[in-house]
Amino acid sequence: MSAVYINSAACISVQDTLNENFFDNLKPENSIQVLKAIEPNYKEFIPPAMSRRMSKTVKMSSVASTKALQEAGIQKPDAIIVGTGMGCSQDSEKFLKNVLENNEEFLTPTFFIQSTHNTVAGQIALGLQCHGYNFTYVNCSSSLEFSMLDAKLQILDGEADNVLVGSTDEQTDRTMELFKLNNSIKKEENLPVDYINSTSEGVIWGEGSSFFVLGKEKTESSYAQLKDIKIINSLDLDETQKFIEGFLAKNNLTNQDIDAVILGFSGDSKSDVYYKNASELFLNSSLLYYKHLSGEFNTASGFSTFMACQILKNQEIPEVMRINDVKKESIKNVLLYNHLKGCDHSLVLLERA
Repeated sequence: MSAVYINSAACISVQDTLNENFFDNLKPENSIQVLKAIEPNYKEFIPPAMSRRMSKTVKMSSVASTKALQEAGIQKPDAIIVGTGMGCSQDSEKFLKNVLENNEEFLTPTFFIQSTHNTVAGQIALGLQCHGYNFTYVNCSSSLEFSMLDAKLQILDGEADNVLVGSTDEQTDRTMELFKLNNSIKKEENLPVDYINSTSEGVIWGEGSSFFVLGKEKTESSYAQLKDIKIINSLDLDETQKFIEGFLAKNNLTNQDIDAVILGFSGDSKSDVYYKNASELFLNSSLLYYKHLSGEFNTASGFSTFMACQILKNQEIPEVMRINDVKKESIKNVLLYNHLKGCDHSLVLLERA
């Protein structure tokens, strides 16, 4: 199957990833239950009158998508595809709160209209006046991977030349309270967390928005080739290595051909065993992790994809991401492996452009 190029990458996250020098200033966090994204000055990108009516995830996505399109030198993509796990949670909560407080009477429709998961893709299309293919994937932790797979197929089938692909998720106070109650989020007594060798369940929760322009042609701004993607909903622990080896074999590779592996260690002792199992395959590869920089959330893989693009383009791996001491002279093939709570496993293979 032909490759598709990632021609730009932009990210708003817990790190200052919009700053050109962010690569040298990555700061891990292991002692706060919920991490907030570093937001830009929205006035520079969005008229204040519009910004007031947008939820956080819509604003983050508007800025990240604008930056991605600018870097790729594209004014209007042929298609817009967005992946999200939780959608516009803030407006959903506001609408439900209004329903309760007003006894289901005299409700303004604005929060309801803006609470749907496809609001982000729709708002970006409205801003760009883009009337092309517009789709939103809501597939838990593999939402971005499904979006990228769709974009890849659109390009290979000749339906589009350039596709704007993004992932986004925001936090809301009530949802974070519920996540703490069901122990999805680490208890304070279990902090700080050792992401690689955690002995407690739960994660540190984050948020963010990552956008990429995928195209059929390699450009000066190209970061990587999107070689292949594989997604499976459920996987037994003893099937993990077979799952990965089968994926590599399909692409005529072995574990020896992978220069760097980015694993989604989240500090959740129950589900991180998959990553430990997978890491045993790659004793001669640079093993990396990233959720100590981004936090865990449905589309945290957007951050790892963004970091993989930077690593391939700069041929440099931040020390703060390293698990082992293996260092390669050059980085050609990068494998990304992610899941959330042991479900929705995804593999993404990127090659240096």
